[in-house]
Amino acid sequence: MPNTPPAAPAVASLVAPAAASPTGPPHAAAVHAEGVSNDEFRAALSRLAAGVVLVTAHEPATDPDGPGGEDAGMTATAFMSVSLDPPLVMVSLRDGSRMDDLLAEQPLWAVSVLSESQRHIAGRFAMKGRISDRLLFEDIPYVRGKASGALLVGGSLATLEVRTEQRVAAGDHTLVIGRVLTAAVPSADGGPLTYFKGRYRQLG
Repeated sequence: MPNTPPAAPAVASLVAPAAASPTGPPHAAAVHAEGVSNDEFRAALSRLAAGVVLVTAHEPATDPDGPGGEDAGMTATAFMSVSLDPPLVMVSLRDGSRMDDLLAEQPLWAVSVLSESQRHIAGRFAMKGRISDRLLFEDIPYVRGKASGALLVGGSLATLEVRTEQRVAAGDHTLVIGRVLTAAVPSADGGPLTYFKGRYRQLG
């Protein structure tokens, strides 16, 4: 992991269509005071290729005598490493999204770096008006992280468990910076899943 990774991928999800990441301003044709329209901004940044990850977290049960809580998942392209010492990563979350609300309440989460064969996972967790996350996870192999309690997707190129250390408001998003608690490379097979010009792609 580099000491000072490039910052550009952190804005990748801001330009992806709603089907690919939890972003997107409500008025795409709006022109800001700086003279750059939402359409121009999204079109320009869509030329920046980004890796695709699944961010997961476990929502604790509100009733100690009831069900054991719920698992949540979110496809993201705005994810990057921040620091080697200490090991820090960052993800950008749309304000008011389920994951943003959940991580505002509890600090533990996880990241699964998706492989090129896991495009279907990225797509299902990026859908608008989707069914419950519990059903979305049903046919996906996973293990539960010991440090975070969040689900780690089987077959991922890498997995991380994270504890939030800082939340930074940034426009219509929140930048969540977390310390890496565990890191593993469970699968060396296949290449990464990437996102470029509004589509999931693979290298080569």
